[in-house]
Amino acid sequence: MPLAEHLRELRNRLAKAVLAIVVVAIIAAFYNKQIMEFLSTPVPKCEGRDLAQSHGGNCAVLTFNTLSSPFTTVVKVCLLAGVTVSSPVWLYQLWAFLAPGLHRHEKKYTVAFVATAAPLFLAGAYLAYLIMPTSMRVLLSVTPETAANTLGLNDILDFTVRMILVFGLAFELPLILVMANLVGLVSGRTMAGWWRGVVMGTFVFGAVATPSTDPFGMCVLAVPISILYFAAVGFAILNDKRRDRRNPDRQLDDDEASPLDLEPQPIGDSRPMSSLPEQDRHQRGYDDVT
Repeated sequence: MPLAEHLRELRNRLAKAVLAIVVVAIIAAFYNKQIMEFLSTPVPKCEGRDLAQSHGGNCAVLTFNTLSSPFTTVVKVCLLAGVTVSSPVWLYQLWAFLAPGLHRHEKKYTVAFVATAAPLFLAGAYLAYLIMPTSMRVLLSVTPETAANTLGLNDILDFTVRMILVFGLAFELPLILVMANLVGLVSGRTMAGWWRGVVMGTFVFGAVATPSTDPFGMCVLAVPISILYFAAVGFAILNDKRRDRRNPDRQLDDDEASPLDLEPQPIGDSRPMSSLPEQDRHQRGYDDVT
């Protein structure tokens, strides 16, 4: 396809993806209160008697800090719901745009990647949602008794979205390593040699990337990623063994000579050049020297 055709196809794919997001966002606008309640559920909110005596770190009061905050928060929540719920549509549009440029075996791996990436992302997002109440209680527990916690709902939604994205994307790391092994970029033994750095890196990443910045959230993120990493290493080692059974010379370096049998072997009956007709010799490319 010429460049103009590619640009037109990209425009059409983007239009379909944006349309899907907008349609889902409009539908989510009718349920914005339920969605905001769902996203703010992890916050230990002060109710009833605690509301009048909301001191210390036991609970918090959710507020809107500006006049336009309710509207902007609703818009943000609806767009977030649109991007999340319509993800199968825009992921398919992305796949449909890239698929014509891939080989058949690459398409097979890409389909497997997409089919596995979505459940892993959802698993990470669900884990983040489960630990958020504990993380928030840990953060609120340091509030002195002479102060009260009033949290902006917009900030809480930002915190929730960041936790979900960090956990969801972090759960994709083992899948990326598996795909790199399937296409031959890295071996299982090489991945196994990285285990100290990877485990250390996951804990450092958990400490830096999680918005809660508490040890509990760091450990809850780092431990599952480490387990998934070792599962990916095991899969890669088994896959390498399967390849070795099919190709015993796979472990040889590019500059390493293969074992050759140098013993002379009989070549069968032969005829001297003089026995061939002269015309036949010239047509076959033979000369007198040959």
